[in-house]
Amino acid sequence: MTQQTSEMVLTKTVTVALPVEQAFQLYTEGIADWWPYATHSVEKESVETVVFEPSEGGRVYERAKGGVEHVWGTVVTWDPPSRIVHTWYPGRGEETGQQVEVSFEPDDGGTRVELVHTGWETLGDRATEVFANYDTGWDYVLGKYVERANA
Repeated sequence: MTQQTSEMVLTKTVTVALPVEQAFQLYTEGIADWWPYATHSVEKESVETVVFEPSEGGRVYERAKGGVEHVWGTVVTWDPPSRIVHTWYPGRGEETGQQVEVSFEPDDGGTRVELVHTGWETLGDRATEVFANYDTGWDYVLGKYVERANA
């Protein structure tokens, strides 16, 4: 573990033209409608749906055609409509999980959504490489969220 990984914080902010309650609902309950699972999932094109279970202890997971499930993380904090926190380890073991916190705040008739991804040290020597991939990956994923929210 290096000092660099403990200082690595990935923050992304977008604004959507939805009230806070609807922005939160789309991000969680509506995740299957916007998540780009053909490119950002374990099973890729075989994914049937993505589920965000709406409670503390709930799972965030994908279900592939044929019923195979891959857990992406577990909900740690469920505070609708202002904040969710969950672990994050899609396609990896739970011990490599990071933490993702997403907050929703009113912003000029819409909602400011801020995602903060931390805990990279769980990935050891791969932390810097994975961090760089997620830096652009979250841009793409949140772009799909914004497209759906503003449609």
